[in-house]
Amino acid sequence: MGIESKVRSLCLTVATMAVAIATALAISSVAFAQSSTFEQPPIDYLNAPVNDPVAQLADRIKSGTTKLDFDNKQGYLLAVLKELDIPISSQTLVFSKTSLQLQRISPRRPRALYFNDDVYVGFCQNGDVLEFAATDPMQGAIFYTLDQSKTDRPEFVRDRGSCLTCHASTRTQNVPGYLVRSVFADGSGYPILGSGTYNTDHTSPMEQRWGGWYVTGTHGKTKHMGNVLYDKDDIRGNRELSGMGSNITSLDSLVSTSAYLSPHSDLVALMVLEHQTQMHNAIAAANYETRQALHQSFQMNELLERGEGYVSDSAQRRIDAVAENVVRHLLMSGEIRLSEPIAGTSDFAEQFEARGKLDIKGRSLRKLDLQNRVFKYPCSYLIDSPAFDSLPDHVRKRIYDRLVNVLVDGESSKDFDHLSSDDRQTVTDILKELKPEFAARL
Repeated sequence: MGIESKVRSLCLTVATMAVAIATALAISSVAFAQSSTFEQPPIDYLNAPVNDPVAQLADRIKSGTTKLDFDNKQGYLLAVLKELDIPISSQTLVFSKTSLQLQRISPRRPRALYFNDDVYVGFCQNGDVLEFAATDPMQGAIFYTLDQSKTDRPEFVRDRGSCLTCHASTRTQNVPGYLVRSVFADGSGYPILGSGTYNTDHTSPMEQRWGGWYVTGTHGKTKHMGNVLYDKDDIRGNRELSGMGSNITSLDSLVSTSAYLSPHSDLVALMVLEHQTQMHNAIAAANYETRQALHQSFQMNELLERGEGYVSDSAQRRIDAVAENVVRHLLMSGEIRLSEPIAGTSDFAEQFEARGKLDIKGRSLRKLDLQNRVFKYPCSYLIDSPAFDSLPDHVRKRIYDRLVNVLVDGESSKDFDHLSSDDRQTVTDILKELKPEFAARL
């Protein structure tokens, strides 16, 4: 059986199991309705060429310019992390059965997730494949697998739609995208049916985070759902957290981490991940909606004999709406305030900050706070990403205009009342150096 056939068979088996679980977890059927829009022009999700980091690596392997070393314990994992520039310190461990190789996942054998700004890599002990989700500047989240069998020239296989069962719904802002889920997981790692599930981002209360995940770090008296196995009788009608999984700095008493690249499942990495995933989704949603709105408007121009390039009022309203959504995510609207300082256990925080571009005063959007909020300066570092820069002009310009309204003109609507005058000035100063298109509007 060839690689693609093996992966297709695996995906079909897992998809069948996932549908049953997804129904009980109330995963929206919007995934299927929405796919009919982005599988057609102008998006053409499944057929349009992509140029994400995994696609680029696949091309290098195919041409022979890159060779992946194989390890008998972890397969191609370490090699692909190196090629994709993904830090080992980003490792987080999830033991809930909520992803592709769920038969390989349990509290004793969690799935490891590694990430940088644009790529996410999933590793399971004795897994058939490595799992990848990569951000294409135009097409958003693209999903791949890599067979964990040793070969001279390993091949990445792009998913043809199975992953979209979970990764294209209201949880991902109705585009192919990313999500971090928190569930009440039982002793085997299965979500307890009917107990509820949380889609996690920077607005989520700490008490709703990390169910089904291992978490290493300190956070004072704040409670979360991580590091704990639940029983349906314990949680029925009682959502009071025990705090048993709090302030765990070593997983030795919970699970063996010898099969992984790191002994950590870093709390700070998890919080960055939760912001980043939905920020990516907001950017992709703006890209899709703008291209679709313009496409439909331009088609109507021909029918109504309007001038070439005319943008209808309805199309502009659609673009304004997704631009506003991006601005809210960029400026951390609704972000929870930390009641106590937090800290991770790995080098993730230091390595994450070291990747930042500094302004003339040594400030960076990747600077972490971890005392009152996650980031010191409330503007997402993903404003400086290929996905953001590739947004269609109509929506990208609108986003910059709105940033000027909020940061410079001092708009004080409820979405942005969390921004102090110092916040606005500092973010403005950083963006002036980081993004010339923003500076040109001042």
